[in-house]
Amino acid sequence: MASAFSNLLDKLHLTSKEDDGPPAKEPADEELNKLKEKYTKAGQEHVFTFYDELSVPEKASLFERLQSFDPNYINEITEKALHSAPSSSNNEETTLEPLPETVTASILDSKEDDIQSWYTSGLELVSKGQVAVVLMAGGQGTRLGSSDPKGCFNIGLPSQKSLFQIQAERIWKVQQLAERDSGKKDIAIPWYVMTSGPTRQPTEKFFEEHNYFGLSKDNVSIFEQGVLPCISNDGKILLESKAKVAVAPDGNGGIYQALLTSNVRTDMRKRGIQHIHAYCVDNCLVKVADPVFIGFAAAKEVDIATKVVRKKNAKEPVGLILQKNGKPDVVEYSEIDDATAEAKDSSKPDLLKFRAANIVNHYYSFRFLETIEDWVHQLPHHVARKKIPYVDIEKGETVKPSAPNGIKLEQFVFDVFPFTPLEKFACMEVKREEEFSPLKNARGTGEDDPDTSKQDILNQGRRWVQNVGGMVESEVAPEETGVEVSPLVSYGGEGLEFLQTRTIKAPAVIEKED
Repeated sequence: MASAFSNLLDKLHLTSKEDDGPPAKEPADEELNKLKEKYTKAGQEHVFTFYDELSVPEKASLFERLQSFDPNYINEITEKALHSAPSSSNNEETTLEPLPETVTASILDSKEDDIQSWYTSGLELVSKGQVAVVLMAGGQGTRLGSSDPKGCFNIGLPSQKSLFQIQAERIWKVQQLAERDSGKKDIAIPWYVMTSGPTRQPTEKFFEEHNYFGLSKDNVSIFEQGVLPCISNDGKILLESKAKVAVAPDGNGGIYQALLTSNVRTDMRKRGIQHIHAYCVDNCLVKVADPVFIGFAAAKEVDIATKVVRKKNAKEPVGLILQKNGKPDVVEYSEIDDATAEAKDSSKPDLLKFRAANIVNHYYSFRFLETIEDWVHQLPHHVARKKIPYVDIEKGETVKPSAPNGIKLEQFVFDVFPFTPLEKFACMEVKREEEFSPLKNARGTGEDDPDTSKQDILNQGRRWVQNVGGMVESEVAPEETGVEVSPLVSYGGEGLEFLQTRTIKAPAVIEKED
């Protein structure tokens, strides 16, 4: 029984590996009645329907979960999410404009001296120990045909590296570049990896099995985002089983609350972190802890900065970063009419007026994260209508619905943008082929799948080799050729002069200088 309970709590992440703690105890009557009263007043008392027939471990885990929620708050955010009036229903007309040039820059047309200046200052901040990275890695590879965390996925590179390994090695390389430029030793960029309930333990295991991919264990922190209960169409908290509340991760916007509850922000403060890069795990080309981006944002002294890529065409289904009613915001493609999507830039008629595509790649100043408590509860929750398995309260039987029967509430990481003054917000346009290749779909889809991710890395490596005067040859079709350049060798195409007179037989992988 004790073993079964330990396994149950492990799944709920209520234990730690260092200290399994004492055996479970049934909650005291006084504590239980107090909690029941709280849920009864909120009209959610049904969650205790099967409590008396549960085992002691089940009672303990259900009590623990229910105690972690405020049912009145759940009711409040559910009501707001379901019945909040859209901005278009207000008397004020919604105005959309591109971000002003004063807060934007583009790698595509910036002066080389500016880019080099940002790069140099960014590396200097790394060498001072002021830069940290937060990875949003809560998703599983379900669409990819895998139940593992998405970061564990192998996209099929010659090296067979996972997304986690590719990104860890980029952090390692930035550390090395900063050491080279500064002359300092043991420079560290702390890596905070945000997981979800289902992905935390597999992620921890994967990192341990791979020895943290060459990074110091002391500089890698794996923490967990929060969850919210799933809600029925009539506003009731759903039970997944008699002993378990149906829950779902609170979205990538849960990052802000998680930084507090996990003590990540406290750790950053102790380390003297001032600049934070945050990104999603599914982008195989992401320039983790990019010195140029860090230097750019720091030079502008902003609280939030974001990277964008140029929208492919008016119909590309991507969110856009722009001004909405004079505030920085993200507007989804489904919220924009055709005329707006197709509008041209008056100063650059060959470009779309609204072209800054969101790639969920952000910078935060630490001083901004110090204000989380001031605004986190103002962030909106968004509704996702889903088919959610649940226990019929009257019959006690599990039901698997054939149509959406409830909602999951989530927040988006960019929900905080409108709370940021325009003068404290910046945007950097980067090259899509160098920095953005999302992994969303199963192999064979032909778009944003493992094959396109792999090819984008191989194409990038081929360009890098050719840029220094190297040759790439192959007997296979052009679309199947390419070179994988390990991040341990080059972060962004630098340091490849040793390939200047070489001919590389593709597909190939370059893991070291020789």
